[in-house]
Amino acid sequence: MVEELAQADDAVAACVDAATWALPEHDLVAALDAAHRLQQRLAAVTLTLIREIDGRGTARTQGASSTSVWLRERLRLTIPAARRLIELATALDSGIPGVRQALAEGHISLDQARVITDTAATVQATAGTEAADKAIGVLTDWASQFDPTQLRKLGTRILDHVAPDIADAAAQAALDAEARRAARDRHLTLSEQTDGRIRLTGTLDAEAAGLFRAAIDPLTAPAGPDDSRSPGQRRHDALAEVCQLALRTGGLPDSGGDSAQIVVTTSYDGLTRQLSTGALDIGLELTANTVRRLACDATILPAVLGGTGQVLDVGRQRRLITGPLRRALVLRDRGCAFPGCDRPPRWCDAHHIRHWADGGTTSLANAVLLCGHHHRHVHQTDWVVQLGDDGHPEFIPPAWLDPEQLPRRNLYHRRT
Repeated sequence: MVEELAQADDAVAACVDAATWALPEHDLVAALDAAHRLQQRLAAVTLTLIREIDGRGTARTQGASSTSVWLRERLRLTIPAARRLIELATALDSGIPGVRQALAEGHISLDQARVITDTAATVQATAGTEAADKAIGVLTDWASQFDPTQLRKLGTRILDHVAPDIADAAAQAALDAEARRAARDRHLTLSEQTDGRIRLTGTLDAEAAGLFRAAIDPLTAPAGPDDSRSPGQRRHDALAEVCQLALRTGGLPDSGGDSAQIVVTTSYDGLTRQLSTGALDIGLELTANTVRRLACDATILPAVLGGTGQVLDVGRQRRLITGPLRRALVLRDRGCAFPGCDRPPRWCDAHHIRHWADGGTTSLANAVLLCGHHHRHVHQTDWVVQLGDDGHPEFIPPAWLDPEQLPRRNLYHRRT
């Protein structure tokens, strides 16, 4: 298969720089149709490979917490996109060969295949296998006329065509299934941009959407006749106010032994002279004005910093890594330090690089942040943790995974 895919890759590469401007219109359209059909066929191959990788447990063998995390690291997919591919690969492998065949032949798109498998699963649960097979046939035929959104709408009444005697009851089941899909697909993604801002995207289910609107709507109205903020800016500010209110209540769960809080690093001299910028513990930079505003209503916790900003000392030694020492660890690692992991600090344990029982000290030079999965993984496997010359953690993989055992670092939590 690898050789055949390499040949296909060469053929596609030859088309990338083709002189499309010289093609007659009918050839141009035919080429578009062929490229789209090839894309769907490759999607079928990709799903087959993903299903096999997931079934073998390749991801965990190579140190990832799940196949979706492994796919994100390997193919640069988002976690929701990776999960949807795994779910579709599983569905196509477990009893819906007609859909897989239609995708492999280029008759339907990946999104249409997802709609058909979701609908067929609902029909099978409601009316049995025979009705589900009929539904697949009908929806596959409709796929040549309707896009995925329209196809899903039509699918809610598919039993009118394949099992009219139970259609009304099944319509309610379809609505219930749609609610379950909404719950399954709910997500919130925070993407750090190159200029230090964060892009927030996501999909809320109906209940969360109601709660969100109820929380921010009272704060999104103009503050007065001189309020020149756009609606989008007012929603942004309303979300920040809701978060500030939640932090002030003191009712949020602890984060690594400390109360929920934001941590800003700056120099004391710069702060007193009103000149210093600052950095959040998640790696984002703040202006001097913002740092001074936050300092008006904050507890200032001293930490001794080296010339490059490396934390050198935050207190006396002890067995548990908590308080100022944990905050220093968070400032350095910014999340799980294992390569490829994006878990934030609040989900992480503080791991002694040299175990306390073996004489290891409780210090920044002997600690690393690891999420629960990778904390267990490091203890149970042959990965070696060490600090590099710059004082940041790096991980040496076992020889069976990388014969050269080149040190690896997590690149998700810092730009360089």
